[in-house]
Amino acid sequence: MTKLLLIDDDAELTNLLGEYLTEEGFAVETTADGRVGVAEAMSSSTDLIVLDIMMPRMNGIEVLRKIRQVSDVPVLMLTARGDDIDRIAGLNLGADDYVSKPCSPGELAARIRAILRRSGRTERDGTVNEIRTGELVLYPSNRRAMWRAAPLELTGTEFSLLEVLARSSGQLVSKQEISLRAFAKPLTAFDRRIDVHISSIRQKLGARPDGQPWIQAVRGRGYQLLEG
Repeated sequence: MTKLLLIDDDAELTNLLGEYLTEEGFAVETTADGRVGVAEAMSSSTDLIVLDIMMPRMNGIEVLRKIRQVSDVPVLMLTARGDDIDRIAGLNLGADDYVSKPCSPGELAARIRAILRRSGRTERDGTVNEIRTGELVLYPSNRRAMWRAAPLELTGTEFSLLEVLARSSGQLVSKQEISLRAFAKPLTAFDRRIDVHISSIRQKLGARPDGQPWIQAVRGRGYQLLEG
């Protein structure tokens, strides 16, 4: 099983990403301390490191510098949106890629797989290759979707939302949980982004034989992808 080391002091985000990546078939270890992360990276058989830049005690840039002195293990940096200086510094020190926070767990998993492919580190057994419910098939590794045996064209946001619903097919998923799992951040007041994108996905899926949409809305509670 592919082993990931997640170094980030944001406990809520770390738990969310750790749970998602574990569901994807990765073995995930976490630490909130950059110094511990350096020691883990040097002493363990880690396949890839996900490293936050903004951390206390030892920031991500210094952690990366120390790791690169002794190891060429792939490193994916988590950066603040628009923080070009740290992003450039990380890439110059040997980071393999970066993702701006807040990030979609699905996008993070796709970036991780892309780095593993580029670095020649193939995924070990255990990784989930597809999500299948009825005539819908999702491939998280390359963010591709099939509906009724035909390609389903989705935006990145639409794929993230549909993936959350497909993983809980037949179950009601609250909008708060959808936001946390798809966007790695809590839903804010008056935020209609989920509703707008769900409406677009409904149009692409079409109607059920009974004329109802495949994604049902429960007012004030959330959404449910119907099985069938």
